Amino acid sequence: MADAAGTPVHVYSRAVLRTRVRALDAAFASYPHDLHYAIKANATLAVVREMRAEGAHADANSGGEIDVALRAGYAPDQIVFTGVGKTHDELVRAVTLGLKAINAESPGEMERIDAIARAHGTRARVAVRVNPDVDAGSHPHISTGLRGNKFGMTPAQAHQMVTSMAARAHLHVVGLHVHVGSQITSAEPLRRGAEAIAGLATALAAEGISLEHLDVGGGLGIAYEPGQIVLTEAEYAAAVLPVVRPTGLRLVLEPGRWIAAPAGVLLTRVVDLKAQADGRWFVIVDAGMTELLRPALYGAWHGIEAVSPRAGAPIACDVVGPVCETSDTLGKARHLPPVDVGDLLAVRDTGAYGAIMASNYNRRPMAAEVLVDGAAWRVVRRRQTIDDMLQWDE
Repeated sequence: MADAAGTPVHVYSRAVLRTRVRALDAAFASYPHDLHYAIKANATLAVVREMRAEGAHADANSGGEIDVALRAGYAPDQIVFTGVGKTHDELVRAVTLGLKAINAESPGEMERIDAIARAHGTRARVAVRVNPDVDAGSHPHISTGLRGNKFGMTPAQAHQMVTSMAARAHLHVVGLHVHVGSQITSAEPLRRGAEAIAGLATALAAEGISLEHLDVGGGLGIAYEPGQIVLTEAEYAAAVLPVVRPTGLRLVLEPGRWIAAPAGVLLTRVVDLKAQADGRWFVIVDAGMTELLRPALYGAWHGIEAVSPRAGAPIACDVVGPVCETSDTLGKARHLPPVDVGDLLAVRDTGAYGAIMASNYNRRPMAAEVLVDGAAWRVVRRRQTIDDMLQWDE
């Protein structure tokens, strides 16, 4: 397949995608819920269509992601729209489509949604994003629930927002939303986030303001490194359901990484070998930070292995890309079987925040993407060409 599709290439397993959705859905089967796949994790149309085929709904973070969801076949009432800094045009689109919920981030955004709904003679379905000041325990760049983060409002501020919204003829308050971060590996942050909105929902109900759902976001982590301790889907449900159940409100979850990351690998070929002074090697490959930004951006760890291992003692090496940056390193201090130019390496767990974060830095074309279904495979996003990249230049 790599010979035919070329490298670097992102490869996704249809079976793994479907198995992960079903496993998470089953873990929450005892309580009314909806899985809203977080499109930001992997927005490739074929992947989003697989999520819809398995019964998942959609979580969009931009107008572009709303359109991806619509093109994948989702109905507007299956889409929630979240994210900081929604533009006027994005809000007009969301309001006039009649999305399941627009997760409002601030009083100013609430005012803008209200004005747009009034101007269009409709009633917008809105929820409020709550910032519970909870440490997700993950990398600071992907922690979103602390007081100093840009996301959401404090519980007290959210209470005021909902009270104001409930009095407006063109706003229909349907829920509360919380998302404390990504790659969360312990139950406590997830439980505390759920507690924050469940407690607020209970207080609002006592004041006569009833909601439809509680959106506890996503963030469930995966084991990128061998031996890394993470929550199972059953443990996730055990942390959240006892908190939400007393409210009687429908539960919304926004899984992304947990579903997509293990379903993808990045295939890359060795293009050069270079000895280092300390006895290690630079294994230089044709994929880099333009195909997988996470190691350069977060210092993230991804498993790297030879597709067809050669016999011999392992070599100590740094696996690096061709981009003109020292940070263009896919893995430092690794041990691989002996490798040679032309050998194929697989970078593991790249189905989320891999292709979606790609760039054209150094004028490198976007890699192709392939979906594998049993023994069959097909290209679901063709490799970009130089003409593609330059078509907007004058």
